[in-house]
Amino acid sequence: MKIFFVSLGCDKNLVDSEEMLGLLGSRGYTFTDDETEADVIVINTCCFINDAKEESVQTILEMAEYKKAGSCKALIVTGCMAQRYRQEILDEIEEVDMVLGTTAYEEIVQAVEQAVGGARAVEEKPLAYLPQPGESRILTTGGHFAYLKIAEGCNKCCTYCIIPKLRGKYRSVPMERLIAQAKMLAEQGVKELILVAQETTVYGMDLYGRKSLHLLLEALCKISGIRWIRVLYCYPEEIYDELIETMKREPKICHYLDLPIQHASDAVLRRMGRRTTKQDLLSIIEKLRREIPDIVLRTTLIAGFPGETQEQHEELMDFIDEVEFDRLGVFAYSQEEDTPAAGMPDQIDEETKLARQEALMELQQEIAFEKAEAMVGRTVIAMVEGSVADEDAYVARTYGDAPNVDGLLFINTGEMLHSGDFAKVRITGAAEYDLIGEIADEFAE
Repeated sequence: MKIFFVSLGCDKNLVDSEEMLGLLGSRGYTFTDDETEADVIVINTCCFINDAKEESVQTILEMAEYKKAGSCKALIVTGCMAQRYRQEILDEIEEVDMVLGTTAYEEIVQAVEQAVGGARAVEEKPLAYLPQPGESRILTTGGHFAYLKIAEGCNKCCTYCIIPKLRGKYRSVPMERLIAQAKMLAEQGVKELILVAQETTVYGMDLYGRKSLHLLLEALCKISGIRWIRVLYCYPEEIYDELIETMKREPKICHYLDLPIQHASDAVLRRMGRRTTKQDLLSIIEKLRREIPDIVLRTTLIAGFPGETQEQHEELMDFIDEVEFDRLGVFAYSQEEDTPAAGMPDQIDEETKLARQEALMELQQEIAFEKAEAMVGRTVIAMVEGSVADEDAYVARTYGDAPNVDGLLFINTGEMLHSGDFAKVRITGAAEYDLIGEIADEFAE
């Protein structure tokens, strides 16, 4: 039987999708990228913000048409939306056969078998359950980089966020499981590991009684074949000295951190339920740049949070102008049901939220373009992602660029390169967020 698989949302959700693909593949199922050929359609959904929820609903409805037409024998919905609206999905969309909650994806094979057999049901496990990484995960990232999900759930309970209700409390994946999975990925040709979780910096607190991300990183650095290790989603207040020292000491760890600060006004941060002040953020950023001078810092912001005044928005603009993050993304606040922020007074109208989002992005654009121009003349090590069609050029990334969210480096060369190759590249130009370069030396293996 052929399966068409749709994975929506974040990289953490993508790991779940790859685990499900592995489980299905190990049982003899094959996959197709043409939904009209599929016997079974699986949609791994997201509902973090309203746009993601709408995309998930629209995708389910589109795929339901193939069930109506009779070409699809079973339609299965998994992931965050499935967890949040599991019974409603089954009740209101009659074409859906099975719904799997966020901790039940290990049941995907049984769900497919039951759905093809005519069953309709919700499969779920307690949110405290931690699924185990399988031995047959199928990568969808091209094979030269992979995400390693080191924990599930979150304890922060920010007032705008629904994740703790969908994914449960923070549960670290035992270190021995992660090391085994990383070795398996390296054997498959993965050269860059990207560590993800709702928050990576408190890894190990629940298992080992102390922050242990630095210990995990040290163990991962010993794995042969892994060239780069990148850490995402570090809450700034949880950055600690041993982590910084490990990043400085271990050459495989990219000098790159994602610090989702969300805002810089103390009043807004308090309403968000965040645990930092503006001064805290300034101190943490100053320390990281002092200890690791070439570190690349990425962040995300929320524009138009309930009660945000024009003055607080301008305070955030001034902060961004002062700090000059290397990478930055901005979300317009999304009023999510069942969150404390949704019931707060002084909700901001959509036009104002979008205007503030645009102002922040325009400011960051100026900063980013200047930083890209400043790279011209430098020589960097880059990982090749693929070739540019009909040109003697390749797409690559530097250590300062995470896949799918940051910029690219375009290498002009007549040499033959392959995805996953590392090359020494001289930067010759900048085009907005992206860089242009040429081979400076032989492969930097």
